[in-house]
Amino acid sequence: MAIPTELVRVPMEPDRNAGAAAPGNPTKSKKKLVRRTERDYSQVLRRSYQAAFLLLNVWLGGLFFLWVRRIESGAATFSAPPAGVEGWLPIAGLMNLKYLLVSGRVPAMHPAAMFLLITFLAMAFLLRKAFCSWLCPVGTVSEYLGRLGKWFFGRNFVLRKWMDIPLRGLKYLLLGFFAWAISTMSAEAIAAFMRSDYGVVAAVKMLNFFRYLGGTAAIVVGCLAVASLFVKNFWCRYLCPYGALLGLASLLSPLRIRREAEACIDCGKCAKACPSSLAVDKLASIKSAECTGCLECVAVCPAEGALRMSLPKMARRKRVPAWAMAAGLAVLFLGIAGYAKTAGVWTSPVAPETYRRLVPRASEARHPMPGDAELSR
Repeated sequence: MAIPTELVRVPMEPDRNAGAAAPGNPTKSKKKLVRRTERDYSQVLRRSYQAAFLLLNVWLGGLFFLWVRRIESGAATFSAPPAGVEGWLPIAGLMNLKYLLVSGRVPAMHPAAMFLLITFLAMAFLLRKAFCSWLCPVGTVSEYLGRLGKWFFGRNFVLRKWMDIPLRGLKYLLLGFFAWAISTMSAEAIAAFMRSDYGVVAAVKMLNFFRYLGGTAAIVVGCLAVASLFVKNFWCRYLCPYGALLGLASLLSPLRIRREAEACIDCGKCAKACPSSLAVDKLASIKSAECTGCLECVAVCPAEGALRMSLPKMARRKRVPAWAMAAGLAVLFLGIAGYAKTAGVWTSPVAPETYRRLVPRASEARHPMPGDAELSR
């Protein structure tokens, strides 16, 4: 019997412009992909900043090491140490920031640590936690260890929520401990701590920690490095109190990743690319303190206008371009550090005789306790 032509089903070619259904939701209708035509340069810019800031820290560290060795060798004359190394003294920066807020005066000892902390807090407020993903040398090393692990093992591992969420809380506990300890100190106690032998050579002690790395410390550093091979940004995600502080500041930032549901094709590439494992593909905007403003999610998004970094009152699908974030980071870093230098409040006024006496015996400097006489003066 002949089959009526109006009942014959003709196979149709699959729509190559259609986006895939959301993972785990096969019933969701597919959307047509309007592919992005503009090339994304965000990751080229970000990696350039990472490389430049890593080289800057290596250079400063080298200068500081040579400065310490010059004093240890008994040189008759030497210049002041590079104040930029105080960026590695975040606790001193936090103590000095409290001193500034309470006393209204710029601290004499380790002022660069405070101005660098202010710089990074300003970055977090204006540009999300971009310091962590654009500038921090530890974050850079951690990120590339994760890339190495993915290349070697074929993947990175994501901890289950029951383990991930409590571990993420560790960095906030560490931050809370330091904040509590500093909150109990008066401005006078902070100034006395900074003037103590320990406070004067704090940067030298930090250097000596790595110069004379003990067995236990080496094991801890090695374990963190190995963990970073398996889990992306292990240190940054779970243990860094500095990142926790900047994350809290970033919650006040009006700038954030925003997703347009109409343009999104639910491919899930953004969530897969996110180094913080955020559900970028499910949310209208990313408010999490874990967002580092790295723009990796935006870089991999194939759909025009689906994902962007923007301010809340910007017109629909308008965005803050990567070059604007890069420029903002440079302006804040150079502007605040430049102000401190030109105002003469960047370096510590320590006499050469004091350095000559303390630096060779920096490892012997004892951490002053709250009841010590030198903190009660």
